[in-house]
Amino acid sequence: MSGNTVTHSVTAIVPVGPARPRVRGISLSGSRAARELGLKRGEFDLAVHMGCIRTVADDGGGGLRVTRAEIDRVSSESGFPETLRERVRVVGTSDGAALLDVTTARFTRLARLGQVAPVKFYLNRYRAVVWLYLAEEIRQFAADEENAPFLTGRTPECLRDQLDEGLDLRPRNWRGRHLGFLLRQAEDPWARAAGVASLLDPVEVAEIVRDPYERAYLNRLRPAQSAHGAPDSPAAQVAAKIMTAEYPDEIDWLRSDLRQTVAEAREHRPAPRPGPKTPSPGGAQHGAPLVRATSAVRSGEPACGAPSHLGEDPEKPRGLLGWLRRRTP
Repeated sequence: MSGNTVTHSVTAIVPVGPARPRVRGISLSGSRAARELGLKRGEFDLAVHMGCIRTVADDGGGGLRVTRAEIDRVSSESGFPETLRERVRVVGTSDGAALLDVTTARFTRLARLGQVAPVKFYLNRYRAVVWLYLAEEIRQFAADEENAPFLTGRTPECLRDQLDEGLDLRPRNWRGRHLGFLLRQAEDPWARAAGVASLLDPVEVAEIVRDPYERAYLNRLRPAQSAHGAPDSPAAQVAAKIMTAEYPDEIDWLRSDLRQTVAEAREHRPAPRPGPKTPSPGGAQHGAPLVRATSAVRSGEPACGAPSHLGEDPEKPRGLLGWLRRRTP
């Protein structure tokens, strides 16, 4: 189905802030930080993605960590921990419908039309996709008087036709939001390019990034995905489809931004590749090892509590941020 049927697209917050600091002083692993903040690990991860909890890079290669100062900052906020838990509370279709005071069927139609956007998903035991939404965003949607027509009465005929044709913007809106999360946590230009590439089919990536060493580096930096069954299992295939762009205009935007981010990454530094062969003391030839790249880590300003908007953009957007923010007819 053509991407021209899209009615709305989620606004994702893309980071443009200062570099994420390296670890200094006492810091905690994600699991330890979650326990100290009284959060389940899923709640903690979502809080990090949303910018509610700032992380630092671990020079030892152990992944992102949380400083003691950040733990103190978060725990000193008004209403902690209930306020923080509420910011990251997610609900499924039934609870979401209850918050809007509509039937589950109407809530599903709203989600398929892009009026409410999922923030997470998982596959149940029957390999059916279960979408999860931020409760705070749903309440804000209900409070907006402009959305009242969507909550009562018949769905407009033009929208019913799109639904009958199979329109479902939930995967696309999740991808847009997820990409914002990836870019917020990206360590450098190459990591940002890897985030964009992770949403494209490998064939699309190969057409844009011709250099095999650059493609290998992007693959090495590819963001880790949550496990959805064993590799190549039916469940993993379903999840992979959700994580891969499918609409023609969506693919075009990602290809354009991959081209741009890779160009920026090349200017930042070249991708590591084998160096020239040099004779060893014993006369044997050995290729130089791949250079380990190190760079400052970038992060954005906290975006916690800033929900996605379904607003209008009077001009044609440019670049990745524009794609994430635009509203198409």
